[in-house]
Amino acid sequence: MKLLIYGAGVIGSLYAALFGEAGYDVTVYARGRRLELLESKGLLYLQKGKIKRADVKIVSKLSDDDIYDFIFLSVRENQLYEALEELKINKSTCIVTLVNSIDDYEKWENICGKGRILPAFPGAGGSIKEDILDAGLTPGVVQPTTFAEISGKITGRVKKLSKLMKKSHIPYQVAGDMHKWQLCHLAMVVPIADAYYEAEFPQMAGKERKVMVKTAMRLKRNFHFLKSHLGKLSPNKMYLFLLIPMPILTMALSLIFCSSFGNRFMYQHSVKAPDEMKRLHKQFYTYVKTHR
Repeated sequence: MKLLIYGAGVIGSLYAALFGEAGYDVTVYARGRRLELLESKGLLYLQKGKIKRADVKIVSKLSDDDIYDFIFLSVRENQLYEALEELKINKSTCIVTLVNSIDDYEKWENICGKGRILPAFPGAGGSIKEDILDAGLTPGVVQPTTFAEISGKITGRVKKLSKLMKKSHIPYQVAGDMHKWQLCHLAMVVPIADAYYEAEFPQMAGKERKVMVKTAMRLKRNFHFLKSHLGKLSPNKMYLFLLIPMPILTMALSLIFCSSFGNRFMYQHSVKAPDEMKRLHKQFYTYVKTHR
């Protein structure tokens, strides 16, 4: 099976390394300084305290007749449309969009072609330090890699992607409605990112009680709206934000923000991608305002 990872940031690099470990034919598309580093050193990643080199190919151009079973599109939301414009000439039939967005998927298909988009979201986080990837998968119980057809149907390519994830030891789930899932995800991550931006000392945000109280209130408000608007939250564990009393939720948030989990999977991305997160903040609350 041939796989293309479009985007060589933390997420794309991690999935490329994991797919390479599983024995798949993996190509990474990169540009700029990241391309230069990958071409000179290879894709280096940290695993159990040791530096390894991923078994992947590196390319800087994508021909229309380079055919892949899956293209994993791993870019920031503000780079999505540029990437789709570039991919529209390629003849590969399935683009797995590992992107944080609440856009209408029809807009994406209008660019790259009907039936090519398979919406998804990664379950991973970390950083690249001194050209070495230091990242990991989010525990499956917290957030597995999630994907689904736009229609919600279990198709052959959904089954094929599930097998790929299983062989690569990547926790995954198939959502019933990916758009609903991504709305609920943004209802959670937007207030979390806002907490870092509003804290006096972002890395210590969990110790600022006023910030944690405000974050808990925003989470409850967001999920109350979505439950009323959508009728059902996705996944079901999102109901915890509605069921847990404010004092307990505030305390839980403080503990999570102060943990190594919070640092790796929440803080790192928030501080490195403020433009993306602030754009998503605007998109989500505009959606809320127009759908009340």
